Amino acid sequence: MPQRGRLGLVAVLAALVVLLLGIRYADDSGPGAVDVRVGALVDGARPPWWRQAALAADFLGEPAGAAVLVLVVAGGCLLLRRPRAAVLAVAGAGLTVGTTTLLKHVAGRTINGGHLSYPSGHTAFLTALAVSVTLLAVERAGRTAGALAVCAAALAAGAGMGWAQVALGAHYPTDVLGGWCTALAVTPATAWLVDRTADAARARP
Repeated sequence: MPQRGRLGLVAVLAALVVLLLGIRYADDSGPGAVDVRVGALVDGARPPWWRQAALAADFLGEPAGAAVLVLVVAGGCLLLRRPRAAVLAVAGAGLTVGTTTLLKHVAGRTINGGHLSYPSGHTAFLTALAVSVTLLAVERAGRTAGALAVCAAALAAGAGMGWAQVALGAHYPTDVLGGWCTALAVTPATAWLVDRTADAARARP
C-alpha cells in the first residue's frame, strides 16, 4: 500500500519521541510539569458520565477486551477477503503491546505505588488497531489522503484511550503520549514487514 511508505517518516519521528520521553522519565515515580498541567485539564473537564466511559474504554485495552476486539477486526478482514490486513491487525497489535511491555521494564517509570507506567500499553494497543483498520479502509486512496486518514484515526483512538487512562489515574499524560508514539512507530514497520513477507511468498515459483 502506498500509505505505508509515507508513514515511514511518521514512524521514525514517533520512535524518536518514545526514546526521548523514555530517557527523560526513566526511573521516575511522579508526574512532570507537563503531566501536572494536562492532568489538571482532564480533571476539570469530567462530564457526569466520565467514569463509566473511561472504564469502558479501559476494558478495550485489558486482555479480555483486547482479545475480543482483535478477533472481531481480524475476522472482519477475513470476511472481506483481506488476509494481509487480518495478519496486520493481529501482528501489529501484538508487537506493539510487546514493545510497550519491554519498554516499561527498560524505562522503569512507576505510578500508584510501583506499577510500571511508561509507555501506556492501553493507548498503544488501541492506536495500533486503529492504524491497522484504517490502512485497510484507505488502501485505494492516494498517498497524502491515506496517510492523513491513518494519522486522524490514530489521533482519535489515542486521545480517547489516553483520556481514559489519565482520568482513571492509571497513567501520566506523558505515558499516554509515549504509548501513542510507540504504536505509530511499530505498526507501520509491522505493515511493511507483512507486505514484504506476502510479496516474497507470492513471488516464489
